[in-house]
Amino acid sequence: MLIGVMSDTHDNLPAIAKAVELFNREGVDLVIHCGDYVAPFVKRELSKLKAPMKGVFGNNDGERRGLKEAIGVEDEILELTVDGIKIAVLHGTDQRVVEAFVRSQLYDIVIRGHTHRYEIAELGRTILLNPGEVGGYVSGIKSVAFIDSQKREIKILNLDTGEPLGFMSI
Repeated sequence: MLIGVMSDTHDNLPAIAKAVELFNREGVDLVIHCGDYVAPFVKRELSKLKAPMKGVFGNNDGERRGLKEAIGVEDEILELTVDGIKIAVLHGTDQRVVEAFVRSQLYDIVIRGHTHRYEIAELGRTILLNPGEVGGYVSGIKSVAFIDSQKREIKILNLDTGEPLGFMSI
C-alpha cells in the first residue's frame, strides 16, 4: 500500500491542491493528515483526493465540529495497521506525548506534525516521521511524505521542486 502523509496545511488552498495532485498522480491508496487543517473550507481541495483520507485534529483546528462534518476528522490520535506495519498518528503538540509514543516501542511508525519541520528518525524499533508542512508558512518548505508498505520505504519530498528531503527503509 502507498500512503501519502501531510500535515499543517493551514488553509493554504494552492499548496493543498499541489499535494492532492501529487498524491493522485502517484496513486496513493490512503492519505494521512496530521492536523492543522484550520477551517472546513479545505474540503474544497481535499475532496479531490482519489484515495480515502484519515486524519487527526491539530492545535489550530478551532472549528472541530465543522471539520468533522466536512472531512470526517474525529480524534486526536489515530492507530492503524497497514500490511503488518503498526502506525500511530498524532499532531504532536505536546513533545512529551510524542516521546512517550516512541519510547513505548508499540508502533513501527509514529507520525506527527506540529513543528513544521520534516524529519525521519529511527529510535529503537520505532521510526518517527514528520512530513513537515504543506502550508509552507513557517519553514518556507512545503513537503509531504510517502510510506510504501510493500517496498518498506519512507520518503519525504519537497512539494515545489519534487526534490527528496529524506529517506529511510522500514
